[in-house]
Amino acid sequence: MIVVVGEALIDIVAGNDGRREELVGGGPLNIAVGLSRLDQPALLITQTGDDAYGVQIASYLHRNEVELVSGPTSTGRTNTATATLAADGSASYAFDLEWTLQHQELPRCDALHVGSLGTALEPGRGTVVDLVEQAWAHDVFISFDPNLRTQFLGDREQAWRDVESLADRSGLVKMSNEDVDLLHPGADPADIARSLLGGDRTELVVITHGASGAAAYTKNAEAWVDAPRVDTVDTVGAGDSFMSALLAILVAEGAIGAYGAGMPDAEASLTRLIGGAALAAAITCSRRGANPPTRAELPDGWPNGSQGGSPGGSAG
Repeated sequence: MIVVVGEALIDIVAGNDGRREELVGGGPLNIAVGLSRLDQPALLITQTGDDAYGVQIASYLHRNEVELVSGPTSTGRTNTATATLAADGSASYAFDLEWTLQHQELPRCDALHVGSLGTALEPGRGTVVDLVEQAWAHDVFISFDPNLRTQFLGDREQAWRDVESLADRSGLVKMSNEDVDLLHPGADPADIARSLLGGDRTELVVITHGASGAAAYTKNAEAWVDAPRVDTVDTVGAGDSFMSALLAILVAEGAIGAYGAGMPDAEASLTRLIGGAALAAAITCSRRGANPPTRAELPDGWPNGSQGGSPGGSAG
């Protein structure tokens, strides 16, 4: 089982066509659902309110077979994020949320994933850091995706120190090129990835580059894949689908866990890994909202042969 920690919320999606939808979201929640849809058991530790939105989140997770451990918000309201879609399908966000998650004991698990606003906002960040320390002490594999938001960035130097402190504990770190640019404007993402490989347990760093593709870095090898061509509806949840697919592939192939073989460390295996994740993300882009694919929606033999393919429908 993979434990995911971070925010759950309601995405209020305002499309450029004037449509407005209220959808369950939040990066960590999306990752937990993505894992479950790829046949990997997942448990989400999060925070919700005592309201209709909280019930909507719990029902959605139940339907997707994700276990839920939820602490209350102080206001009783469930967090929301309003996503405004541009003509190209990209999204900008405005948040109404708190993150005051209280102390949690780490359940027995094969891996812990942390990221997004849950690793940035105090006082709940302290609880997330404590869970990371619990995992570290018990040799549980840790993955980290900062998924930064401009509204909550604060001081860049402090934000980078916060990212480094969690990356240092993580076997897998995934960032976007936008994350890199927020922390180090103008820096080469490859240089940032290589610097993060100096972490005590960091074996693999993946940098996504949106519609261009993704890159993977280990101490001994590097790889790049182009993003599959797809008719994009929107990009909501694409990075989360990429992250959940990375973890699902690694767990399925015995790379992580108490007796895991470790991260792939050759160009061919890295290409296969991030190619499989890119295909899952592309499918998410082909439909509205954060709607990650199920295993049945991916090709037979996935992630083999995922590099450079076009996921279902017409290429665009």
